[in-house]
Amino acid sequence: MTERRLLVIDDEPDIAAYIGEVGQGLGYDVRVTSDVETFKASFDGYSPDVVVLDVVMPEIDGIELVKYLAANGCTARILVISGYAQRYLDNTKALGEAFGLQSVTAMSKPIELPMLEDFLTAA
Repeated sequence: MTERRLLVIDDEPDIAAYIGEVGQGLGYDVRVTSDVETFKASFDGYSPDVVVLDVVMPEIDGIELVKYLAANGCTARILVISGYAQRYLDNTKALGEAFGLQSVTAMSKPIELPMLEDFLTAA
């Protein structure tokens, strides 16, 4: 069986590490970053099965990353997260779907462990 791959980008290192640890506990090979260029390089060479990305970050926002993923043929399941207003999540999710991404889910921070585990274990 091929190991599943999880790519996480969040400007809050504790949240990114938390998501990564949960992913590792569920059998994922995990890459975590807060840097946009590292995220893009990792995406290009890593082919993640799941991408978790923060919507509001200082260098880039989730909408730009969703556009990047769509433009680069992403087939991964995507989880967009934010501690800000629900409309940020709703807009990013809707745009991801409009750009042709296959699976975009949104969750508010703080992410509850059972919800994160359910997302990561879904087929």
